[in-house]
Amino acid sequence: MGRAIRDFDWSATPLGPISGWPISLMTSVRIMLGQSHAACMFWGPDLTMLYNDAYAPVLGRKEARALGQPFRRIWADVWNDVKPLVDQTLSGRGTYSEEMRLVMTRNGFDEETFWTFSYSPLHDDHGFVAGLMNITVDVTALVQARRNQQVMQEELLHRIKNILSVTSTVVSSSLRNAETIQEARDSVGARIMALAKAQGLFTGLGDSADITEVMARSIGAHLVGNDRIRLSGPSVPLSSQQAVGLSLALYELATNAAKYGALASPQGAVDLSWSVDGDHFGLDWQERGGAVVEAPTREGFGSRLVNQIVPAYFDGEGLAEYLPQGLHYRLRGRLTP
Repeated sequence: MGRAIRDFDWSATPLGPISGWPISLMTSVRIMLGQSHAACMFWGPDLTMLYNDAYAPVLGRKEARALGQPFRRIWADVWNDVKPLVDQTLSGRGTYSEEMRLVMTRNGFDEETFWTFSYSPLHDDHGFVAGLMNITVDVTALVQARRNQQVMQEELLHRIKNILSVTSTVVSSSLRNAETIQEARDSVGARIMALAKAQGLFTGLGDSADITEVMARSIGAHLVGNDRIRLSGPSVPLSSQQAVGLSLALYELATNAAKYGALASPQGAVDLSWSVDGDHFGLDWQERGGAVVEAPTREGFGSRLVNQIVPAYFDGEGLAEYLPQGLHYRLRGRLTP
């Protein structure tokens, strides 16, 4: 930039030929060029721009025409934001701004950026303020990283609250519907493990999980090494809450099928199919080949889970039908982003 400034035709600017520059201007330019930080300066009635090598990337595509341009022309996109700081500096009082948000169009499109910078007044040979120097640091990446961290912390807190809420429901309902201490211990422990596996899908704080991964976590033991549960359906990304809810429902269905339904018989099998039409989601669990099933005499937590609690995650409806050929569970609802 030292060579570029020396070779530039300054006669076409308010600064005039470089040979006539005052000592104060030449000294300020030398100080600016010696800066390792990104630095620029503006001098004269139009606040004509000069800058160092470290500042060139700050300008983006504007850099090709920035040298010798008035401040308000080259930075017209942020002029209204920084003008109060410019006015204060030209009055003789320097400024310091930390992580100031500026929407720039330096590359032909609006770009949210953040800057920590200072404006310092520059004086002419007679001691009057003739311009200002700007030393700046681009902190956009730092601000964005902190934003992401805050989002992750909020998401983590949200999920912890949801886990505790579901856990409380699982424990209280299992205890209320159990007839013996041992039954309560077994059902609570098994359901908590199912919940833990479902939550394990999101240890990286992902926003969604594919339905096949949900099934692998919830009924994986019944899928390995045999075709007792036959899967049919497209790849579907599920939101974290819908994935957890569906995982609990499938675990409950598979557990009951292994105890009392189709999976309790060597000849039994389950057809598990699902479909998507826009944001409409449908899932069917059809058992066949097992013992004759009958509707339970009382509604336990498992029934409320698959018929009421899980469908609520999908803003839909669930229904378990005890047909002669085997249990049929139907879930209809909507996918959430």
